[in-house]
Amino acid sequence: MSRLRSVPHAIVIGLIGLGIPGLHPSAARGLDDAEAVTAAHVSRPTSDVAPPVAPPPYPLARRADLVETQFGVPVADPYRWLENDARTDGEVAQWVAAENDATAHYLAALPGREALRTRIAQLYDYERYGTPRKAGGRYFYIRNSGLQNQSPLYVREGAAHGQRLLLDPNSFSEDGASALGEWQPSTDGRWLLYAVQDGGTDWRTLHVLDVETGEPLDDRVAWVRYSNLTWSPDGRGFYYSRFPAPQDGERSRSPVEDQAVWFHALGTPQSADRLVYATRDRPRLMHRAQITDDGRWLLVISNESTERRHEVTLIPLTGEARAPVRLVRGLSHEWQFIGNVGDTLYFRTTMGAPNGRVVTLDATRPRKGPQPLVAERSQTLAGTSMVGSRMILAYQSDGRIMAELADLQGLSHGDVPLPGPGAASGFSGRSGDPETFFSFSSFTTPSTVYRYNVETGETSVFAEPRLPFDPDAYVTEQVLYPSKDGTMIPMQIIRRRDLALAGRSAPTLLYGYGGFNISQTPGFSPTRFAWIEQGGVLAIASLRGGGEFGKAWHDAGRLSNKQNVFDDFIAAAEYLKQQGYTGPDQLAIEGRSNGGLLVGAVVNQRPDLFAAALPAVGVMDMLRFDRFTVGRYWIDDYGSPDREPDFRNLLSYSPYHNIRDGIDYPAILVSTADTDDRVVPAHSFKYAAALQHAELGVKPRLIRIATRAGHGSGKPVDKLVEEYADMYSFIAYWTGLDLEAP
Repeated sequence: MSRLRSVPHAIVIGLIGLGIPGLHPSAARGLDDAEAVTAAHVSRPTSDVAPPVAPPPYPLARRADLVETQFGVPVADPYRWLENDARTDGEVAQWVAAENDATAHYLAALPGREALRTRIAQLYDYERYGTPRKAGGRYFYIRNSGLQNQSPLYVREGAAHGQRLLLDPNSFSEDGASALGEWQPSTDGRWLLYAVQDGGTDWRTLHVLDVETGEPLDDRVAWVRYSNLTWSPDGRGFYYSRFPAPQDGERSRSPVEDQAVWFHALGTPQSADRLVYATRDRPRLMHRAQITDDGRWLLVISNESTERRHEVTLIPLTGEARAPVRLVRGLSHEWQFIGNVGDTLYFRTTMGAPNGRVVTLDATRPRKGPQPLVAERSQTLAGTSMVGSRMILAYQSDGRIMAELADLQGLSHGDVPLPGPGAASGFSGRSGDPETFFSFSSFTTPSTVYRYNVETGETSVFAEPRLPFDPDAYVTEQVLYPSKDGTMIPMQIIRRRDLALAGRSAPTLLYGYGGFNISQTPGFSPTRFAWIEQGGVLAIASLRGGGEFGKAWHDAGRLSNKQNVFDDFIAAAEYLKQQGYTGPDQLAIEGRSNGGLLVGAVVNQRPDLFAAALPAVGVMDMLRFDRFTVGRYWIDDYGSPDREPDFRNLLSYSPYHNIRDGIDYPAILVSTADTDDRVVPAHSFKYAAALQHAELGVKPRLIRIATRAGHGSGKPVDKLVEEYADMYSFIAYWTGLDLEAP
């Protein structure tokens, strides 16, 4: 699942990619006394005594007698009706309200929840900056003073000038649930093009602001989704990608296709926009447009799934009108445009190099083919950008980032100085301008933003947070552990230094993702840090299916190899117990989106390993995921339910279909959101209803359904604080972690 930014030629490491299932949901309060679980009922679990607390009475979920036969296999789907939208279906809405009431009452009774909520809010309360983008001598960046629900956008008229508030998304809606999405200044810095994301949906509406006056223009462009935002060289309009407007009532459920690239001229209605590029004969293709810095070429990068396989089309923008030229055909390899010098186009590609390399293509002689520039290495080439007369190459190994400077002939000029172990992102820039910015963070230090000159090598701090804690009081270690088949899997373990020195076991949260070629890179999270600060251990496993070790690592955890991901996660849990990091009843697990699928699958396969589980916005029905919104784009990672070998593999681990009635399960808190139009909430609804129907022991199986929230991006800070206070107090109770007041 994705927060997409339109940053031409920037390196962005560790973000969720186009249409991929990944990231962040709050619940209503209030319940009839007959259904309440009061504080008097709550008793602390211990490692040797089963807790006397019973789960709350679960709302009744109607079971339909629905069985369909696929490839000779009868498949029951008693909760198909929960696929309907709660905002339009009264029966689903009633079930959602009852579930939220039961869950909210239970969570409110948990000891230490309010103390944890207070501390998470305190940890969010620090000044945060995004990496600046330079346009026409102006610097544009987001900044949050601390507890602002949405981060405002600021501008400086020059590096030495003071900042000016340009756009405050906190004014977009009364509840703070409308967010600033993608944004891009025009090349001369006169205009700001920005997207508004309402209530967590992946749909965007585009607007334009006059940077000088701060006044909005009348321009409004709707039904934008998964798009770059690209200004024309003269600043009179912009290129964007959109889908056809969905039918009434279908915007949050129906599959999307026929994305096309359009041009919008400032001062005109959307109905007058010009179609630039479309593939109506191939409706599943998605297209993103970029313009070369010299304004001569528009590049359209096309793909049809979350698998990074692209076609590249070149559209001349100067001289006589000419037909588009297909530079790269076949959807066989990844192609990322870096920049150009005249007719020479620079790309990062996996063609002939699974770990990535840099090549050039001649815009005027496409049949010449790619010319090698920077050869493949053992590390994964995770990102590239062109700044001034240099390239910045970001290499990844074991989830860590190393940056190297190279000239445009591919010769190395040494490493970009990074502050230490951690992750860097940013490095956007333009040819001719040697200045760039990057942010750097680790598990125990929030992002600091640096200015870097590629010609002089000089690095300076642009913005640095003041920390409400001492990072030296915490340690991060990387271990390798064997999976079921002997493959060694890296895992980061973060905990308090005094806890590490004592060498004793502690309540532990194990997090995993394992899919879509996405790497688990270091980064600071106030919510996770609150868990660590309270004395919990955080472990993050770099499972197969991710991108930590290139294409082979990804392939080893997708399609028919998906079970490897679950085996890796189970082995991580066993390792943490065997090595004494955590005790028999002290381990909780968490995963979001594809990671929610991971948690659901391993709970079914090894319920004995875990005290508690947090599957969030997960893909839980593996036989119908491709029928909603962008689910069909995930087939390259999961397989197709319409192909028999894939169907049988998907059925073998689908969380909804493999709940093991009559076996004790861990405490489970499912979370989703009513506006999630990436992994639709029906996945979590059906899974939670099935859990609550089964006989799974005395621990609770609850669901938390956020309102006016989506898959994660754009979620306001106050909802994040409430959500994680609920989730982490839930696992703290069931793993025995004492939550103390700050």
